[in-house]
Amino acid sequence: MVGAAAVGAGTGKIPGAASKTLLISAPLSTILLYVMRSIPKLIPILLTLFISAGAQPQGPCQLSVSRLKYGGGGDWYTGPSMLPNLVKAAKERTALPLCDTAAVVDISDQRFFHFPFLFMTGHGEVRFSPQEKLRLRKFLVSGGFLWCDDNYGIDKSFRREMAALFPENPLVPVPPTHPIFHSRYKLPGLPKIHEHDGDPAAAFGIFFEGRLIVLYTYSADIGNGLEDAHIHNVGPERRELAAQMGVNVLSWFFSP
Repeated sequence: MVGAAAVGAGTGKIPGAASKTLLISAPLSTILLYVMRSIPKLIPILLTLFISAGAQPQGPCQLSVSRLKYGGGGDWYTGPSMLPNLVKAAKERTALPLCDTAAVVDISDQRFFHFPFLFMTGHGEVRFSPQEKLRLRKFLVSGGFLWCDDNYGIDKSFRREMAALFPENPLVPVPPTHPIFHSRYKLPGLPKIHEHDGDPAAAFGIFFEGRLIVLYTYSADIGNGLEDAHIHNVGPERRELAAQMGVNVLSWFFSP
């Protein structure tokens, strides 16, 4: 694990010495994506470079959509077909340079910074260690992104951990006018896929220097709509809405 001193909170720059080494060993396209998301005014130039780099034969995979494995006892592994189906939909509907398969990564992983797009879900407790909080914060302010989809039961502990991670940047509503809702498909806001307690679907986010770095989709259960059709009886219309929302998040991620 990288020591806490090497991954201090930071102010939005590329990670400290140890994390720089990790980024240097990452594919060029991944490095460009971090820089692109950290310096928004360079997006038009760097997005072109990123896509060009992704088209080069630098290995079997350029960018993986990754599931975050977390501690605390919650079932971080629930819904194993969510991300594979999201990746399949994105590859069929867009030209995004994604890997064919999703990865699983934990914050202490030496290759953590190789995976700038993180997805997490679950039903139970989420808890990050002090060292994990430091490293996750560094990851996020350096250009990484975390999407947490409430699968019913994660709300209280996720909000607590985010408040500890970003005490100066609380979770706030993401308005329906935000481009994450219409980057590929024009959605009026966050679709509701599963009933939960009947609460309306709500999108919250943490913004850092004007950039959305954490998306929290609450009481929507987008993941249920992304799972294989036989698992949840949500119907084809809501499954399509879940796919559209997921593809929107990925499309926005490449050009925030």
